[in-house]
Amino acid sequence: MEASTSRKGEDDVKGYNSNNVKKARLHSTLAALLDDPILADVPKKPTLSDVDTLVSLELGSAMRISVLKLDGTSFDVAVLNSAKLKDLKVAIKKKINDTEQSKMGHRHISWRHVWSNFCLSYHNEKLLNDDSALQDFGIRNNSQVHFVPYVISRGSQRHSRRRKHRFFHGLNKRL
Repeated sequence: MEASTSRKGEDDVKGYNSNNVKKARLHSTLAALLDDPILADVPKKPTLSDVDTLVSLELGSAMRISVLKLDGTSFDVAVLNSAKLKDLKVAIKKKINDTEQSKMGHRHISWRHVWSNFCLSYHNEKLLNDDSALQDFGIRNNSQVHFVPYVISRGSQRHSRRRKHRFFHGLNKRL
């Protein structure tokens, strides 16, 4: 019985080592593929939806949109032709978070703050309705959208900063 137990332990070690070797080969092959200039638009840690969107882009059922930031730099994102504004915002968020993660490590960006103070613009028209299709705005493949400052109107029924301040200030007085 001891011989069979020790034999099983050796097989486990061999199996473990072969799995590690297979994983190492897979990672090195994947790293070599992702370093290829042809695949430069594939993220370093792609998800299935990222790959699906890039395949759709090659087949013509997706579009590449250039996003111009306030500092004058730009980056490209890919979304399906049927995408809505909220899909574009998700793609922008993912692209910027991935870029920041690779450059600076973990860094938190408050997207709620970003979208409450800035919006996207295409041909001087502010893109405000998240449920609108990008094609309704005339956005096509290789279009460029811009980040622009945006001030929420009082008609939107959101609290102003001053009112929020008074709310929290009132809590302090009760204590």
